Amino acid sequence: MRTPRPLAIDTLIALAMVWAAVRLGQKSVMLGWPELDARAYVLVALMHLPVILRSRVPLLVFGAVQCASIAYISLGYFPVVAVFGPMLVLYTVASVLPTRVAVGCAVVMTAVWVYAAVIDNRLTLGSAVNQALLYCSIMVWFGTRVRRSSELAQQLAAEQAERARREVTEERTRIAREMHDVVAHHMSVISVQAGLARFVLDSDTETARDALSTIEDTSGEALEELRRILQVLRQDSPGSADAAAAPMPTLARLDDLVERVRAGGVPVELSVQGEVRPLAPGVELCAYRVVQEALTNVLKHTRNAAAQVRLHYERHQLTVSVTNEGEEANSDNFSTIGGHGLMGMRERAKLYGGTISVGPCAQGGFAVRLTLPTSATGARWRDERTR
Repeated sequence: MRTPRPLAIDTLIALAMVWAAVRLGQKSVMLGWPELDARAYVLVALMHLPVILRSRVPLLVFGAVQCASIAYISLGYFPVVAVFGPMLVLYTVASVLPTRVAVGCAVVMTAVWVYAAVIDNRLTLGSAVNQALLYCSIMVWFGTRVRRSSELAQQLAAEQAERARREVTEERTRIAREMHDVVAHHMSVISVQAGLARFVLDSDTETARDALSTIEDTSGEALEELRRILQVLRQDSPGSADAAAAPMPTLARLDDLVERVRAGGVPVELSVQGEVRPLAPGVELCAYRVVQEALTNVLKHTRNAAAQVRLHYERHQLTVSVTNEGEEANSDNFSTIGGHGLMGMRERAKLYGGTISVGPCAQGGFAVRLTLPTSATGARWRDERTR
């Protein structure tokens, strides 16, 4: 049901109709009808003033104006004066109530017009019936159209609200995944380097100093990325524009990522095949995060395991593979925080139309292989969703 109009507007409409009905009634003598007297003026008011409440109690108002109309017509006054209020209320009923109710009200109003023609030989029955059917049909049709338009608008607003809630949920999921990746990788490096520094603190101060330097750099990068991610949650806060503008990790930063893992004691080989070219930001972020997650798990769950990271730029896709020779690697290890490591990889790949496989290699060790489309049709619209 539509929101009721302000009383002031309906009051002005009712007063305007009273004025128009009185002016028309004053000319009834010229048309051969009795002159309006005090009783007629009261009935004119009763036929139009209840319109003030038409949006709040439309059926009650319809009944009231029809009763006043019947009394007015029964006393032999000019019947045309009795059409303004009832027609407007019929339109209101059709605009806020089901069609069957509006049709029933239209039948009642038609019967009143037929009654006026029956009791007064100055009116033609056929003309009264035709006019009643025409005007009542118009009022019901317009009212029904307005009601359906209002219902569609409410449905659209509800769908937009639901879509907004869905987008908020997706954004929160993306942020949670980002925080998982950032925290998991950097804390793994920090943990390994802290253990190394404590082990060699007395025997090899230079190595301990290098480990502490790596911890300092890694923790600084972790804080920078976490600060940028958290600023997404409060875009209206001061300084959020600078944070939001901070660059997202790309494949160009893989060298830094590999160096951090090497500093953690895992030999990592990085190789690139094909023509290196810029890709959609979302695609590059997806590839970077998958490599980061895979190397984090190598760092945490394998010992003395060399790893290989390979990028293969093809015409319409990017293939990323991370393999290691560790004997203890298995799919259960891809659950570094809350069991979301492997799930996060698969969600990222699916988001950008790619595929990912995680499992043991035939020759031993473990491998993660990611394939992402780089064509506009394969990645553009998915990338826009992550911006």
